[in-house]
Amino acid sequence: RYSLFYNHLKNIEESEGGLDKFTKSYKTFGVNQLEDGGIYCKEWAPGAEAVFLAGDFNGWNPFSHPYKKLEFGKWELLIPPQDGRSPVPHGSKLKVVIRAQNGALLYRISPWARYVVRDEDKVNYDWVHWNPPQSYIHKNPSPKRLKSLRIYESHVGIASPEGKVASYKNFTHNVLPRIKDLGYNCVQLMAIMEHAYYASFGYQITSFFAASSRYGTPDDLKEMIDVAHSMGITVLLDVVHSHASKNSEDGLNQFDGTDSCFFHSGYRGNHQLWDSRLFDYANWEVLRFLLSNLRMWIEDYRFDGFRFDGVTSMLYHHHGIGTGFSGDYNEYFGLHVDEDALCYLMLANHMINTLHPECITIAEDVSGMPALCRPVAEGGGGFDYRLAMAIPDKWIQIIKELKDEDWNMGNIVHTLTNRRHEEKYIAYAESHDQALVGDKTLAFRLMDAEMYTNMSVLMPLTPIIDRGIQLHKMIRLITHALGGESYLNFMGNEFGHPEWLDFPRIGNNESYHYARRQFNLTEDDLLRYKFLNAFDRDMNRLEERFGWLASPQAYVSEKHEANKVIAFERAGLVFIFNFHPYQSYVDYRVGNSQSSLTVAFKYKILLDSDAGEYGGHQRLDHNTEYFSEEFPHNYRPNSIMV
Repeated sequence: RYSLFYNHLKNIEESEGGLDKFTKSYKTFGVNQLEDGGIYCKEWAPGAEAVFLAGDFNGWNPFSHPYKKLEFGKWELLIPPQDGRSPVPHGSKLKVVIRAQNGALLYRISPWARYVVRDEDKVNYDWVHWNPPQSYIHKNPSPKRLKSLRIYESHVGIASPEGKVASYKNFTHNVLPRIKDLGYNCVQLMAIMEHAYYASFGYQITSFFAASSRYGTPDDLKEMIDVAHSMGITVLLDVVHSHASKNSEDGLNQFDGTDSCFFHSGYRGNHQLWDSRLFDYANWEVLRFLLSNLRMWIEDYRFDGFRFDGVTSMLYHHHGIGTGFSGDYNEYFGLHVDEDALCYLMLANHMINTLHPECITIAEDVSGMPALCRPVAEGGGGFDYRLAMAIPDKWIQIIKELKDEDWNMGNIVHTLTNRRHEEKYIAYAESHDQALVGDKTLAFRLMDAEMYTNMSVLMPLTPIIDRGIQLHKMIRLITHALGGESYLNFMGNEFGHPEWLDFPRIGNNESYHYARRQFNLTEDDLLRYKFLNAFDRDMNRLEERFGWLASPQAYVSEKHEANKVIAFERAGLVFIFNFHPYQSYVDYRVGNSQSSLTVAFKYKILLDSDAGEYGGHQRLDHNTEYFSEEFPHNYRPNSIMV
């Protein structure tokens, strides 16, 4: 793998003048404004017989501006300035006109288009030349690389209680302050790369270089990121390089009139489950396109890194379809691995780390590919983090299948700590996957229909709501503290957002009712959602203070099956969880490692899920001091009684 990567890197140096020049192609491909006012256009269309540019600027004459054919399937066009001004005005519509091998004329959007819009009365998107007189100028520097990453997974379009597509402006003014107050220091943005089908959740990309216009303009997005940076919030892009939409009128598919171009031809170029096209990562121009795409998002918009979606699909020729992963190394090495795709990921991480070492990359891989989060120089994939995808599945399985008395403490601890040494994991109890229609959030699984009737503080606290609120807090805290080196939460789930997430589509009469986040529920003092919101906030603030995510993995001193107690130490704190459905304990001994020859260590409660401000029963006195004794317990040299 490393040899393949090194050969690619060597070829880039020799034939393209280096990685820096190779990945700056986003400044030359597509339609670009020159300093003298002229326009330079460049495309890669190896299957085309001829290429033209048409649009508002030439009265949509498909033949007046032909491209010149270059080597290796590239085409270029230079349009001189007119009286010192651009011949293609800002805001004018354009199309690349391809004469296919069968003689047909195909009107296409450039794969490098920066801005595409759809009129309400149209089905397809239009390519709009984006060259405003004054682009947005970033005012704030990017935050320094974080040691403890607390990620708020977000979708701009649903970030409002109103039943509509919300805007970048709304997110800037209403959601970013909420994220900051909740103690999250990183926002991960979904569905930013343009996608024609809103209900795809942003995972069927049609224009890779365009920020989605349904939320606003490119400058609106730049302002949003700039404001996040002013708050010290790192901004990550959910990037989709694992596949592309099958759309041809406003997507990459059949751009030059052939079945291949950016993709494998035939069966290998189609994803059977996603009904989408699969990139040919061995193709030189595909590498240029994808690597330049990453660089554009970093340098033009100031994103601080990426969460790579669908990595498992990229890594294997079987795309993970119908395949289980047990951890056996034969599953990760062999002819079933797509080494070209893996090499692309190594190149991407190497480029990012070389040109922008402050940036962060995350892999969404369910297979557990070894060394994916080790440096490329070690033969690894080069990612900084990977998602701990087994954790949410474990919580769902426990809640669905087991009675409270049957919860297995050892199994919970094993799932939360079962990760490879020196590969960083992002722990999460649930993400957007669990919020989608057809699935259920943890809050909905725990409380279900009673969320509609019994979340008011004016109503008696029923056993179902009581159990749901307490377990919601405990599950999140133990996942946060024990499950990884970073933590993620999907917007709204921090306060137990009711119901599910469903985008407007034919099946729900194009309704926006479920495509929103009801943040207002946390602001109503008569509703119990405020308790969960407050606990999530204080949990994050406590991590900010002590930094357990950046600390070595926890030492688990107790996982008692009969008592349903889990206890562990991390970052100088002692975490104690009582998962017993009805039994409390007094004078319960818990081991710890803190010791002193002269003074007994004193402990106090810092965070208590049973506190009144979190909807608890206030059974603990927070003024109590707990002193460490030189009394060995559970293989720890000292212990405290709680």
